[in-house]
Amino acid sequence: MDGSNLVAVGRVAKAHGIRGELAVDVRTDSPERRFALDARLTARLRDGSHRELTVSAARHHAGRLLVVFAEVPDRDTAEAMRGALLLADPADLPPIDDPDEFYDHELAGLAAELVDGTRVGTVRDITHGPGPDLLVIDRADGAELLVPFVREIVPEVDVRGGRVVLDPPEGLIE
Repeated sequence: MDGSNLVAVGRVAKAHGIRGELAVDVRTDSPERRFALDARLTARLRDGSHRELTVSAARHHAGRLLVVFAEVPDRDTAEAMRGALLLADPADLPPIDDPDEFYDHELAGLAAELVDGTRVGTVRDITHGPGPDLLVIDRADGAELLVPFVREIVPEVDVRGGRVVLDPPEGLIE
């Protein structure tokens, strides 16, 4: 599988211990489903190659998920996985009932427009951190714009229409 239709559910931060366990930064709202016993994921390695993986065990530790994959039997193999993006099929995601909640892959690629219809750029990614989530927008001039993904600044998300509407405070997008 080439991974082109898959969504990121985690990134391997580092090897943990000597038995092939991996510390994973989770990028999904349903880690209990994505990293369940026998779940299948695709790893996109730093060199661009892909590798199929099967979850053997997962547990929480120090803000990360420690995951054991059947195909990663030892520390050396785990070290080679450092930085790998863990991907899953979006068709396996449960539906979201809340109209104000979205999966990251649903937002990526949407046009970012001001309330008056002026195009600002294209949503490339969503950054999750200790504060509010941020929309990462690629502007037409090549600059990157980070916009807090809060209702006051992003009053409308129209996934079917292919756009997000921005109502930024003065100075945010200049």
